[in-house]
Order: sequence, then structure tokens, then C-alpha cells
Amino acid sequence: MTVILLRHGRSTSNTAHTLAGRSAGVDLDDKGRQQADALVERLATLPIKALVRSPLLRCERTLEPLAAALSLAPTVEERISEVDYGAWTGRPIGELVKEPLWSVVQQQPSAAIFPDGEGLAAVQSRAVAAVREHDRRLAEAHGGDALWVACTHGDVIKAVIADALGLHLDGFQRITADPASCSVIRYTAVRPFVVHVNHTGPALANVLSAPPAAETNGENPAAGDAVVGGSTD
Repeated sequence: MTVILLRHGRSTSNTAHTLAGRSAGVDLDDKGRQQADALVERLATLPIKALVRSPLLRCERTLEPLAAALSLAPTVEERISEVDYGAWTGRPIGELVKEPLWSVVQQQPSAAIFPDGEGLAAVQSRAVAAVREHDRRLAEAHGGDALWVACTHGDVIKAVIADALGLHLDGFQRITADPASCSVIRYTAVRPFVVHVNHTGPALANVLSAPPAAETNGENPAAGDAVVGGSTD
């Protein structure tokens, strides 16, 4: 099974340099709407079987053009929603970088728990569980390998990629997930294979292919919201 982890398009919070978190009503800005429209050309030619999204408005808006082009109704999945930043929600990034917790988020994110919110370790746990469960469900529904899209948020994507890479959560700040970027993970019976990270080009088709036979033997096929880590969500 192959999942495209799609970060929502640029939002009004991104351009305002605030931490949107789970704030209601945060929509895409003009650039974000252009990015959402461009997803049709980037992805619609791929054999996508399902769309799954965070419940937040910016993810809903991002998937609307692609869902219409594919005639697919997205499934809403709470477990890939944005981090609950608690008391940090809605605050300017310029203020947050002065908080002692900011350094923890950067240096030891596995220990970071947001005031009145959740911890990044819990975010990774829920998001990975959701992706794996949807993978199994779609594998059963489509008789094996299938391609699907999960539209979610920067820190969530970084946490899922870190898990797939076998990277400790404390290293997830090394991963980048820009607005409207696509990161691709192929899950197999052997292990996950990270096919692409932070793709923002005009078409994703040229970086996807049928699963190599080598994967079944455990070989490496390559051998034959605000992201609190640096940008807003």
C-alpha cells in the first residue's frame, strides 16, 4: 500500500505567522487556493483509490478540487488532525520562540507537551496508527496494493515520516513538509519504504512506480500545520 501524505495549501495563518493549531475557520489564502487547484494536474492522473483528510477547514479546502476531479468523497479522520497546541494556539510565532518550551520542541520533541494541549509523542502515536489502519482497510477493499492520499498537517506528516524511516521522534525536525507538498510512503510486509519527501513539483507521477519485486525479499528498492520546527502550521 502506498500513501501520499499531502500537507494542506498555504493558509491565512501561515501568512500571518501565527500558530493556527485547531482554531476554527482558518482557510487557505490566495496562494493556497492556487496550490489546491494545481493538485488536480499534479495528482489526478494517478490511480488514487481513496482520499482521507484532517477535519480542519484548510485540509477540506485543499482536497476539494482533487476530490471533484476524481469523483471521490474524502473520509474525515480525527487522528490525523493538527497537533493540539493548547494555550499556544493562535499565538504569533515571534512570541512562541521566546518560550522555554520552544527549545524543547526543537531539541527533544519527544518530551514536548504543549500547555493545556497534547504531546508530540502522542501525536505520532495516533497519526501512525491511523495511517496503518487505513492502509489495512484499503488493502482489503482493493485486493492488495492501492494508492491513497492523506491530507494533513506539517508536524503530523513529519512524525509519520520519522516513524517510517525508523528515526527517533527527536530527529523529526530534520524533515521538511512545505504547504501543498507530497511525501510518499510505501508500506510492505517487510518494512515501510520512504519514496519521496516534500515533493512540490508540477507532477508526482514521475516519482511513483509499481512496487519493485525486490521489496518482497526485503531488499532496498533504491539499490536495484505550522510546522513548529521552523514554519507555521
